[in-house]
Amino acid sequence: MVFGTFDMVHEGHVDFFRQARSLARPEPGGRAPHPYLIVSVAREPVVTRIKGTKPRRTEKERHALLSRNTLVDKVILGQEDGYIEHIAEARPDIIALGYDQTGEFVDRLERDLTDAGVKAKVVRLQAFQPEKYKTSKLSFD
Repeated sequence: MVFGTFDMVHEGHVDFFRQARSLARPEPGGRAPHPYLIVSVAREPVVTRIKGTKPRRTEKERHALLSRNTLVDKVILGQEDGYIEHIAEARPDIIALGYDQTGEFVDRLERDLTDAGVKAKVVRLQAFQPEKYKTSKLSFD
């Protein structure tokens, strides 16, 4: 499971999705798991509160954009208030955070998962050409 605003999907996001999918590794002696990527799209009020600006696209547009991506298996909307309930409902095995994801939710994530009884492993992914592929540096069509 990954989280983000996703006003656009650029090569950095594609690499982010690929890295997240690659975390589904077979256990020794076990079958290879089928990677299943859940993307949580940040709600408009949350984006505005965290980033200080509204997203350029509506949450419905961003949801539709991600739903067409072949690396994404399921797209869900995040919560407007809180975040742990929608994670618990999705029941991910792994939560993959982007190299630049910070803030209140990230700082409390592992503790809040434990408190909620969610046994997801939290992994930080690597940056992919952040000097080139960062939404704030790219123009919209």
